[in-house]
Amino acid sequence: MTDVAVAQGEVRPVIREVTLDAPWEWLAAGWRDLLTIPRISLAYGAVFVVVSAFLTLGLWHLDMLYLLPPFTGGFMLVAPTLCFGLYESSRRLAQGEQPSFRDIFGALDRARGQISLMTGMLILLFYLWLHMALLIFLLFHGMAAPDPGNFIEEVFFHPRSVAFLVIGTGAGLVIAGMVFAISAVSIPMLLDRDVGVVNAVQTSVNAVTANWKPMLLWAFLIVSAVTLGIATLYIGLAVTVPLIAHATWHAYKGLVDWR
Repeated sequence: MTDVAVAQGEVRPVIREVTLDAPWEWLAAGWRDLLTIPRISLAYGAVFVVVSAFLTLGLWHLDMLYLLPPFTGGFMLVAPTLCFGLYESSRRLAQGEQPSFRDIFGALDRARGQISLMTGMLILLFYLWLHMALLIFLLFHGMAAPDPGNFIEEVFFHPRSVAFLVIGTGAGLVIAGMVFAISAVSIPMLLDRDVGVVNAVQTSVNAVTANWKPMLLWAFLIVSAVTLGIATLYIGLAVTVPLIAHATWHAYKGLVDWR
Protein backbone atom coordinates (compact mmCIF):
# COMPACT_ATOMS: atom_id res chain seq x y z
CA MET A 1 0.00 0.00 0.00
CA THR A 2 0.99 3.60 -0.53
CA ASP A 3 0.52 6.01 2.34
CA VAL A 4 -0.83 9.43 1.48
CA ALA A 5 0.63 12.24 3.54
CA VAL A 6 -2.65 13.78 4.63
CA ALA A 7 -3.24 14.24 8.30
CA GLN A 8 -6.52 14.52 10.10
CA GLY A 9 -5.63 14.28 13.75
CA GLU A 10 -4.59 10.66 14.33
CA VAL A 11 -6.34 9.50 11.14
CA ARG A 12 -5.06 9.67 7.59
CA PRO A 13 -6.06 8.09 4.28
CA VAL A 14 -4.14 5.09 3.06
CA ILE A 15 -4.40 4.04 -0.59
CA ARG A 16 -5.29 0.40 -1.20
CA GLU A 17 -3.90 -1.42 -4.20
CA VAL A 18 -6.74 -3.09 -6.12
CA THR A 19 -6.94 -5.59 -8.97
CA LEU A 20 -8.52 -5.34 -12.40
CA ASP A 21 -11.62 -7.00 -10.96
CA ALA A 22 -12.29 -4.01 -8.71
CA PRO A 23 -13.98 -1.73 -11.29
CA TRP A 24 -16.48 -4.47 -12.10
CA GLU A 25 -17.15 -4.95 -8.39
CA TRP A 26 -17.75 -1.20 -7.98
CA LEU A 27 -20.15 -1.29 -10.92
CA ALA A 28 -22.04 -4.23 -9.42
CA ALA A 29 -22.27 -2.48 -6.05
CA GLY A 30 -23.52 0.68 -7.78
CA TRP A 31 -26.19 -1.35 -9.54
CA ARG A 32 -27.34 -2.79 -6.22
CA ASP A 33 -27.63 0.72 -4.78
CA LEU A 34 -29.64 1.87 -7.80
CA LEU A 35 -32.06 -1.03 -7.38
CA THR A 36 -32.32 -0.36 -3.64
CA ILE A 37 -33.31 3.30 -4.08
CA PRO A 38 -34.67 3.52 -7.66
CA ARG A 39 -36.87 6.54 -6.92
CA ILE A 40 -33.96 8.76 -5.91
CA SER A 41 -31.53 7.32 -8.46
CA LEU A 42 -33.80 7.56 -11.51
CA ALA A 43 -35.12 10.99 -10.50
CA TYR A 44 -31.54 12.23 -10.28
CA GLY A 45 -30.73 10.69 -13.64
CA ALA A 46 -33.87 12.20 -15.19
CA VAL A 47 -32.56 15.68 -14.41
CA PHE A 48 -29.51 14.95 -16.56
CA VAL A 49 -31.78 13.74 -19.38
CA VAL A 50 -33.91 16.89 -19.33
CA VAL A 51 -30.98 19.31 -19.09
CA SER A 52 -29.09 17.52 -21.90
CA ALA A 53 -32.17 17.56 -24.15
CA PHE A 54 -32.84 21.26 -23.54
CA LEU A 55 -29.20 22.13 -24.19
CA THR A 56 -29.23 20.23 -27.48
CA LEU A 57 -32.50 21.84 -28.57
CA GLY A 58 -31.12 25.25 -27.66
CA LEU A 59 -27.99 24.74 -29.74
CA TRP A 60 -30.09 23.46 -32.64
CA HIS A 61 -32.38 26.48 -32.42
CA LEU A 62 -29.36 28.82 -32.49
CA ASP A 63 -27.75 26.90 -35.40
CA MET A 64 -24.80 26.11 -33.12
CA LEU A 65 -24.87 22.32 -33.16
CA TYR A 66 -21.13 22.38 -33.86
CA LEU A 67 -20.76 23.20 -30.15
CA LEU A 68 -22.48 19.98 -29.13
CA PRO A 69 -19.34 17.75 -29.11
CA PRO A 70 -17.31 20.08 -26.84
CA PHE A 71 -20.31 20.59 -24.57
CA THR A 72 -20.75 16.82 -24.38
CA GLY A 73 -17.13 16.50 -23.37
CA GLY A 74 -17.63 19.30 -20.87
CA PHE A 75 -20.53 17.42 -19.36
CA MET A 76 -18.15 14.59 -18.46
CA LEU A 77 -15.77 17.10 -16.89
CA VAL A 78 -18.23 18.74 -14.48
CA ALA A 79 -20.59 15.79 -13.87
CA PRO A 80 -18.60 14.44 -10.88
CA THR A 81 -19.55 17.44 -8.73
CA LEU A 82 -23.20 17.27 -9.79
CA CYS A 83 -23.62 13.73 -8.43
CA PHE A 84 -22.95 14.53 -4.78
CA GLY A 85 -26.49 13.51 -3.82
CA LEU A 86 -26.00 10.02 -5.21
CA TYR A 87 -22.68 9.65 -3.38
CA GLU A 88 -24.47 10.65 -0.18
CA SER A 89 -27.24 8.14 -0.88
CA SER A 90 -24.71 5.33 -1.24
CA ARG A 91 -22.93 6.48 1.91
CA ARG A 92 -26.15 6.25 3.89
CA LEU A 93 -27.04 2.87 2.40
CA ALA A 94 -23.64 1.56 3.50
CA GLN A 95 -24.46 2.71 7.04
CA GLY A 96 -27.76 0.82 6.97
CA GLU A 97 -29.89 3.94 6.56
CA GLN A 98 -32.63 4.67 4.05
CA PRO A 99 -31.68 7.91 2.25
CA SER A 100 -34.23 10.57 1.32
CA PHE A 101 -34.23 13.60 -0.96
CA ARG A 102 -33.76 15.76 2.13
CA ASP A 103 -30.52 13.93 2.90
CA ILE A 104 -29.18 14.95 -0.51
CA PHE A 105 -29.50 18.64 0.27
CA GLY A 106 -28.20 18.03 3.78
CA ALA A 107 -25.03 16.59 2.27
CA LEU A 108 -24.55 19.72 0.18
CA ASP A 109 -24.95 21.92 3.27
CA ARG A 110 -22.41 19.82 5.14
CA ALA A 111 -19.67 20.25 2.53
CA ARG A 112 -20.93 23.24 0.54
CA GLY A 113 -17.70 25.25 0.74
CA GLN A 114 -15.35 22.45 -0.30
CA ILE A 115 -17.66 21.15 -3.02
CA SER A 116 -18.02 24.70 -4.36
CA LEU A 117 -14.24 24.99 -4.60
CA MET A 118 -14.06 21.64 -6.36
CA THR A 119 -16.83 22.67 -8.74
CA GLY A 120 -15.01 25.92 -9.51
CA MET A 121 -11.84 23.96 -10.31
CA LEU A 122 -13.68 21.67 -12.73
CA ILE A 123 -15.51 24.60 -14.34
CA LEU A 124 -12.15 26.26 -15.00
CA LEU A 125 -10.96 23.08 -16.70
CA PHE A 126 -14.21 22.96 -18.69
CA TYR A 127 -13.66 26.60 -19.72
CA LEU A 128 -10.12 25.69 -20.84
CA TRP A 129 -11.42 22.67 -22.76
CA LEU A 130 -14.18 24.67 -24.46
CA HIS A 131 -11.77 27.34 -25.66
CA MET A 132 -9.28 24.73 -26.84
CA ALA A 133 -12.06 22.93 -28.72
CA LEU A 134 -13.24 26.15 -30.37
CA LEU A 135 -9.67 27.08 -31.31
CA ILE A 136 -9.07 23.66 -32.87
CA PHE A 137 -12.41 23.86 -34.71
CA LEU A 138 -11.61 27.32 -36.11
CA LEU A 139 -8.16 26.14 -37.12
CA PHE A 140 -9.62 23.42 -39.35
CA HIS A 141 -13.01 24.82 -40.36
CA GLY A 142 -12.57 28.58 -40.29
CA MET A 143 -15.06 31.14 -39.04
CA ALA A 144 -18.02 29.80 -41.01
CA ALA A 145 -20.31 27.57 -38.95
CA PRO A 146 -21.17 24.20 -40.56
CA ASP A 147 -24.55 23.88 -42.23
CA PRO A 148 -26.80 22.21 -39.61
CA GLY A 149 -28.26 20.01 -42.34
CA ASN A 150 -24.81 18.67 -43.26
CA PHE A 151 -23.22 18.92 -39.82
CA ILE A 152 -22.13 15.27 -39.54
CA GLU A 153 -20.71 15.16 -43.07
CA GLU A 154 -18.83 18.47 -42.81
CA VAL A 155 -17.33 17.83 -39.39
CA PHE A 156 -16.64 14.09 -39.46
CA PHE A 157 -16.30 13.09 -43.15
CA HIS A 158 -14.51 16.06 -44.70
CA PRO A 159 -10.96 15.42 -46.01
CA ARG A 160 -9.53 17.47 -43.12
CA SER A 161 -11.60 15.61 -40.54
CA VAL A 162 -8.95 13.01 -39.67
CA ALA A 163 -6.43 15.59 -38.44
CA PHE A 164 -9.21 17.58 -36.76
CA LEU A 165 -10.51 14.55 -34.87
CA VAL A 166 -7.03 13.33 -33.90
CA ILE A 167 -5.93 16.68 -32.49
CA GLY A 168 -9.29 17.41 -30.89
CA THR A 169 -9.48 13.97 -29.30
CA GLY A 170 -5.90 14.22 -28.07
CA ALA A 171 -6.54 17.59 -26.43
CA GLY A 172 -9.75 16.27 -24.89
CA LEU A 173 -7.99 13.21 -23.48
CA VAL A 174 -5.38 15.38 -21.76
CA ILE A 175 -8.04 17.51 -20.04
CA ALA A 176 -10.21 14.48 -19.27
CA GLY A 177 -7.22 12.66 -17.75
CA MET A 178 -6.53 15.60 -15.47
CA VAL A 179 -10.16 15.78 -14.37
CA PHE A 180 -10.37 12.04 -13.78
CA ALA A 181 -7.21 12.06 -11.67
CA ILE A 182 -8.34 14.90 -9.40
CA SER A 183 -11.99 13.83 -9.08
CA ALA A 184 -11.90 10.01 -9.03
CA VAL A 185 -12.40 9.85 -5.25
CA SER A 186 -12.11 13.47 -4.09
CA ILE A 187 -15.79 14.45 -4.02
CA PRO A 188 -17.01 11.33 -2.16
CA MET A 189 -14.10 11.94 0.23
CA LEU A 190 -15.25 15.53 0.87
CA LEU A 191 -18.69 14.19 1.80
CA ASP A 192 -17.30 11.41 3.95
CA ARG A 193 -14.59 13.27 5.88
CA ASP A 194 -13.86 16.76 7.11
CA VAL A 195 -10.94 17.45 4.78
CA GLY A 196 -9.99 20.24 2.41
CA VAL A 197 -10.00 20.22 -1.38
CA VAL A 198 -6.22 20.08 -1.63
CA ASN A 199 -6.05 16.98 0.56
CA ALA A 200 -8.91 15.32 -1.31
CA VAL A 201 -7.36 16.04 -4.71
CA GLN A 202 -3.96 14.78 -3.54
CA THR A 203 -5.54 11.57 -2.30
CA SER A 204 -7.42 11.13 -5.57
CA VAL A 205 -4.30 11.60 -7.69
CA ASN A 206 -2.40 9.14 -5.50
CA ALA A 207 -5.21 6.59 -5.76
CA VAL A 208 -5.19 6.84 -9.56
CA THR A 209 -1.42 6.67 -9.96
CA ALA A 210 -1.03 3.79 -7.49
CA ASN A 211 -3.71 1.78 -9.33
CA TRP A 212 -3.30 3.07 -12.85
CA LYS A 213 -4.31 -0.15 -14.62
CA PRO A 214 -7.61 -0.70 -12.74
CA MET A 215 -8.32 3.04 -12.91
CA LEU A 216 -7.73 3.06 -16.66
CA LEU A 217 -10.35 0.33 -16.93
CA TRP A 218 -12.63 2.29 -14.60
CA ALA A 219 -12.27 5.41 -16.77
CA PHE A 220 -13.13 3.33 -19.85
CA LEU A 221 -16.25 1.96 -18.15
CA ILE A 222 -17.35 5.47 -17.15
CA VAL A 223 -16.90 6.85 -20.66
CA SER A 224 -18.66 3.80 -22.16
CA ALA A 225 -21.65 4.17 -19.83
CA VAL A 226 -22.03 7.89 -20.49
CA THR A 227 -21.57 7.40 -24.24
CA LEU A 228 -24.28 4.73 -24.20
CA GLY A 229 -26.57 7.10 -22.34
CA ILE A 230 -25.98 9.87 -24.87
CA ALA A 231 -26.35 7.50 -27.86
CA THR A 232 -29.87 6.62 -26.71
CA LEU A 233 -30.95 10.25 -27.25
CA TYR A 234 -30.04 10.92 -23.61
CA ILE A 235 -32.73 8.58 -22.24
CA GLY A 236 -30.11 6.11 -21.09
CA LEU A 237 -28.50 8.78 -18.88
CA ALA A 238 -31.38 8.25 -16.46
CA VAL A 239 -29.77 4.90 -15.63
CA THR A 240 -26.09 5.27 -16.51
CA VAL A 241 -25.48 8.49 -14.55
CA PRO A 242 -26.79 7.16 -11.21
CA LEU A 243 -25.15 3.79 -11.85
CA ILE A 244 -21.72 5.38 -12.29
CA ALA A 245 -22.28 7.81 -9.41
CA HIS A 246 -23.21 5.05 -6.96
CA ALA A 247 -20.27 2.98 -8.20
CA THR A 248 -17.95 5.96 -7.69
CA TRP A 249 -18.78 5.93 -4.00
CA HIS A 250 -17.80 2.27 -3.83
CA ALA A 251 -14.63 3.06 -5.79
CA TYR A 252 -13.71 5.59 -3.11
CA LYS A 253 -14.37 3.10 -0.31
CA GLY A 254 -12.43 0.44 -2.15
CA LEU A 255 -9.40 2.65 -2.82
CA VAL A 256 -9.15 4.70 0.38
CA ASP A 257 -8.83 3.37 3.90
CA TRP A 258 -8.68 5.63 6.97
CA ARG A 259 -6.18 4.81 9.72
